[in-house]
Amino acid sequence: MSWTGRNILVTGGLGFIGANLARRLVELGARVTLVDSLIPEYGGNLFNIDGIEDRVRVNISDVRDAHSMKYLVQGQDYLFNLAGQTSHMDSMQDPFADLDINARAQLSILEACRRHNPGIKVVFASTRQIYGKPDYLPVDEKHLLRPVDVNGINKMAGEWYHILYNNVYGIHTCALRLTNTYGPSMRIKDARQTFLGIWVRLLIEGKPFEVWGGEQLRDFTYVDDVVDALLRAATDETANGKAYNLGGDRVVSLAQLAELTVAAHGGGTYSSRDFPADRKRIDIGDYYADYGLIRTELGWAPRVGLEEGLGRTLRYYREHLERYL
Repeated sequence: MSWTGRNILVTGGLGFIGANLARRLVELGARVTLVDSLIPEYGGNLFNIDGIEDRVRVNISDVRDAHSMKYLVQGQDYLFNLAGQTSHMDSMQDPFADLDINARAQLSILEACRRHNPGIKVVFASTRQIYGKPDYLPVDEKHLLRPVDVNGINKMAGEWYHILYNNVYGIHTCALRLTNTYGPSMRIKDARQTFLGIWVRLLIEGKPFEVWGGEQLRDFTYVDDVVDALLRAATDETANGKAYNLGGDRVVSLAQLAELTVAAHGGGTYSSRDFPADRKRIDIGDYYADYGLIRTELGWAPRVGLEEGLGRTLRYYREHLERYL
């Protein structure tokens, strides 16, 4: 399929994944509108579109504003719905804000599509957090959904609103369950998006970073691979009404990841410590995904290896660190 001339709306478009997606879509010739609230806690950064700012349309708006979304969805061929509150701890401390962004706003967006653009295709960025603490590994899409925090519950609701609107109203939607996405443009000034961002920042600043626990197993997806999955899900009718796991090229412990990150940087130090009590209560332990379904149905698999992805990420932030602090 050609993206040339297609009208694309990206919520959370100035954020980490949204901006990387925008760059790819611009290269492919699409007409791209980025929606972002630029609320400081949520990751939007105008520098993320440096170099393409004159080739995209930017609308500073909040997905919770139903009037804005009613206007913005009109005339769009595709909606990549990436806006969300990602911090697990923030969701526990301010559950109602998380509810508004990750559940109520999603319903509002889908209602805008139903009423004003029912022919749109919607791809929703969901999360592996909805599985909770795994009963078995690797986790496939048949695993019980049992979130361990408010964020996971609200993201689960947001995902299922999308599937419901596909099944009941015929609005073509699907969801990708992301796991530990990393790469250039990720938030590094705090751990609201990913702990790996803090590690990268401290390494570049020449400071030690902390590994909490260390034995937990995880998989990591480089952002270019996530963008590839988003595009495949948008254009393949097989995806309609489905949710797919994404995953990484391998499984590593956090201690192994720390060693790989230090090696990719060419040096650095870290210390290990016990999990803080407030984090331990909502930690899911080991998690890694079975992404066989999306591989079989859409032909997706991660292509960027962990060492290569860490190297690209560190090079980016060595050059642009001050833009993200």
